[in-house]
Amino acid sequence: MKTPERLRDALRRRADLYALIRRFFAERDVLEVETPILSASANTDPNIQSFSTRFRDNDVRWLRTSSEFAQKRLLAAGIGDCYELGRVFRDGEAGRRHNPEFTMLEWYRVGRDHRWIADEAVELIRILLDSVNKTGRLKTYTYRELFQSTVSVDPFDATEESLQAALGDVRIGPRGLTRDDWLDLLLTHRIQPKLPADQITVVFEYPAAQCALARIRDGVAERFEIYVGSQELANGYHELTDAAEQLARFENDNLRRRKKSQLSMPIDEHFLEALKNGLPPCSGVALGVDRLLMAMSDADSIADVLSIGFGCA
Repeated sequence: MKTPERLRDALRRRADLYALIRRFFAERDVLEVETPILSASANTDPNIQSFSTRFRDNDVRWLRTSSEFAQKRLLAAGIGDCYELGRVFRDGEAGRRHNPEFTMLEWYRVGRDHRWIADEAVELIRILLDSVNKTGRLKTYTYRELFQSTVSVDPFDATEESLQAALGDVRIGPRGLTRDDWLDLLLTHRIQPKLPADQITVVFEYPAAQCALARIRDGVAERFEIYVGSQELANGYHELTDAAEQLARFENDNLRRRKKSQLSMPIDEHFLEALKNGLPPCSGVALGVDRLLMAMSDADSIADVLSIGFGCA
């Protein structure tokens, strides 16, 4: 349990951070919005698990893992640039860097591509780090460059056997793992831990198979991730606007879930309808606020930046 002084300091840092974030977006005329936490649909990504609850009889509602679909519905309705600072929920994610409920900052910029919004995200991160007298030198890679320079494999061409071998003494049972799983394991177990503590790292041009909700151009996903030190902090896309392609991706996600003996998730039909009506060209980014607070305060555990951690709730 935190001492009263440590608890007060943690709460003050969070309050100051929220104020700086809101000032940043107010100065750029980006509208703050609030969207529902409960939904009849859920995240289909096989790597993300959702909490559910029941309303009345057997009417299942899912706690959001992101505000993305709801914010895009607002974009399709014509509200323009917007952001939300709110709580999201992911089942099974608890540990030193994870909490099953956490705070996410998510924003969208109309008429901008993923590289433009990546620059804006880095600008915001630097302002927030500077508020606690921290700096971060910027290093940018493509996904291919990052893998080649750190683990000496080409993530687009290497065989699965080569990817497994590059894990070295990291032993993972291969059953049920796909090529993208091996790439993710290399990233989290071999590459991230070696990223310099004083560096903001931006990675672009992910494999098309890891496109999530991003557009694909010239065989790569128009997606980026940002790391502060070894911590993954933000994930952004040049957003997909094609409803038919988005539905195909949702259905493929659910197919992958069934192959992993996971439950298929209900698809967000309201979101698909918004895409059919016309989502404007835009880019978006989701940033983990608790992890940013960890970087700002040199915290070793996410519990250090929470008022009350998962184990004590």
